[in-house]
Amino acid sequence: MTAFDGWENFYVIVGSSAGALIGLQFVVITLIAARPIARGDERAGRAFGTPSVVHFGVVLLLSAILSAPWDEIAIVAALWGFVGLGGVVYIVVVSRRMRMQGSYRPVFEDWLFHVLLPLAAYIVLALSSFAAQYDARSALFLVGAAALLLLVTGIHNAWDAVTYQVFVRLRRDG
Repeated sequence: MTAFDGWENFYVIVGSSAGALIGLQFVVITLIAARPIARGDERAGRAFGTPSVVHFGVVLLLSAILSAPWDEIAIVAALWGFVGLGGVVYIVVVSRRMRMQGSYRPVFEDWLFHVLLPLAAYIVLALSSFAAQYDARSALFLVGAAALLLLVTGIHNAWDAVTYQVFVRLRRDG
């Protein structure tokens, strides 16, 4: 019995959800693409829209990595650790983009769901890779928690972006 036993269903569900949500987000973007883009909205899109796709992509990647038939945890822990470190760097970029765009003034909820919660998930992911060498079972639960946090954060952010487009921009521009 390996440390990965029992995680198959979790990553099938989480990974499938992330993949489906990536596709759904592309459909929504396609539907609103015909609308005129106001000056500065492209920057806001990179700050608020792109991170959702990235978080869903990371969840899908983690699901693929952790569903592979590994014999030991060291290599896979290093992989998810690099993903976590890359995520931390990406959140710094997102934070900067949020401050630099001028189309929308972020409120606390935006900072929470676009910066703080994803940053926490990526930090947990990175740190759990070090913990894996001492307690693989606990480390895998931390990876699962980070993946779920990124999935839920991405869902919130995608929903927030769609409702903004429908209830704010359509009324403002329409």
